[in-house]
Amino acid sequence: MYSNKENVNILTALLVAHGVRHAVCCPGSRNAPIVHNLNECPDIQCYPVTDERSAGFYALGMSQALSQPVAVCVTSGTALLNLAPAVAEAYYQQRPLVVISADRPPQWIDQLDGQTLPQPDALGRFVRKAVTLPEVISSPPESGGVRGGLNKRICSRVQTTPPAGTPPNSGGEWGTEAHWYCNRLVNEALLEQFGPVHINVPISEPLFDFSVAQLPEQRVISRILPDISGNTLRHIGQMFMLAKRPMLIDGQPMNPLLDEAVALVGDDESYVPDFVLYIGGSIVSKRVKHFLRKARETWVVNATGEVTDTFMNLTQVIQGEGKVVADHIRFLCEDRPHPFVQKWEELLSSLRQKADALTPAFSQLATVKLFEDKLSILHSPFTIHYANSTAIRLANTFARHPVWCNRGVNGIDGSLSTAAGFSCVTDEKVFCVIGDLSFFYDQNALWNQNLRGNFRILLMNNGCGGIFSTLPGLEQSPARDKYVAAAHHTSAEGICMQNNVVYLKAENMEELQQGIDTLLYIDNERPVLLEVFCEV
Repeated sequence: MYSNKENVNILTALLVAHGVRHAVCCPGSRNAPIVHNLNECPDIQCYPVTDERSAGFYALGMSQALSQPVAVCVTSGTALLNLAPAVAEAYYQQRPLVVISADRPPQWIDQLDGQTLPQPDALGRFVRKAVTLPEVISSPPESGGVRGGLNKRICSRVQTTPPAGTPPNSGGEWGTEAHWYCNRLVNEALLEQFGPVHINVPISEPLFDFSVAQLPEQRVISRILPDISGNTLRHIGQMFMLAKRPMLIDGQPMNPLLDEAVALVGDDESYVPDFVLYIGGSIVSKRVKHFLRKARETWVVNATGEVTDTFMNLTQVIQGEGKVVADHIRFLCEDRPHPFVQKWEELLSSLRQKADALTPAFSQLATVKLFEDKLSILHSPFTIHYANSTAIRLANTFARHPVWCNRGVNGIDGSLSTAAGFSCVTDEKVFCVIGDLSFFYDQNALWNQNLRGNFRILLMNNGCGGIFSTLPGLEQSPARDKYVAAAHHTSAEGICMQNNVVYLKAENMEELQQGIDTLLYIDNERPVLLEVFCEV
């Protein structure tokens, strides 16, 4: 049985119709009718997460794993505001999060009523679409008189006086136009496939009437998207192959050894491209971005067709799937090698050999190199997430495979939750390589009943934000260690104990070797964490 709230039922039916199959649900009473419906619906799998900030990143990780829209549902009040970091990250990753917030009736906004604040548009420009649904009443009031007659003639008029039997604090709309309006708003939101959307759902008391036998039949609006194929793809390929110095940049965020290569090239103009084909996504290295700003022109390919002029020389925006374009360019270069592409490949190959031959002492650098070396011979399927800051920079040196990283806005706040959410919807092993500040900030990611033994964490704990020791000039500030780098003496052992996570630690190279082997190969029903205590 479903809720008796018509706007909630319309929303639930359309979520299913638009292919939403996973929902992260946060606790609360105002959103209980929505959560009840999501749980009741056989087509939707629900995942409870108590911390709303973590929940948003859980949903982001699931969307990454599934390449599908994932819903995250919160109650009214400040609960919604806690989703802002994950929503901002999803916006710049162009991931389809469906934020569903329960709301109080609008007449109680700013009236000192509990858990009540202005929720429409609360997420600002970090969502591609924001709608607030009307409260739909299934039939008009029976009463006559001027009000009753007016409402029968204009059936979508917002009530000023509720019909007989309607609870005192409720408001709403009734009739055919109200249903159409609610349906249209939900369709509009769910048609946005290239970023997060916000669906705000005012719900009046009483909240807990679950007496509707089935969801209503709903109109579904669809959209035909641009398709890169045929002439467009051939034109892009011709432009690339005819350029004297073309370069394909595949962002978000892996460009292995490119930072080191640019540093080695220096001012050698013969390595500067004249044509850059940029397949969207963030680039970690500032040095690489500055280098590519020397290019003559850039064509960018992204799903939304938005102008993203990262290198300040954009001349063409192509709406479409970047992977299709990248695969086509790689095919062309295999069939007819381009001299400039080969020049860069030779440079990167020499750097790769040096990186592979490196034998660093026990450190974060040694940790990631050893981990990646051993990962390269792992035969079972895996996915790897790197947290922001030092971790992803080391990945760009040693990783030889695609990685995930929250580089949309580069925050550390949800790195662990995103990887955890990813692990909930795949049977592959999911590894998260993370620094100490990122881990402790997001430790609630482990306070979750959904986690299984396929989630593995490599925690590099050097007792501070190590990246800050590399910033020239900051060493002159007496505030650096305590206030900027947040120096500490915290361990993850207690956090693992309270969350039933297998805990391992390493304080030297021998223990690191053993720990990484265990992390990779142990068969366990619960997550496993290896904490490596080392210097930068």
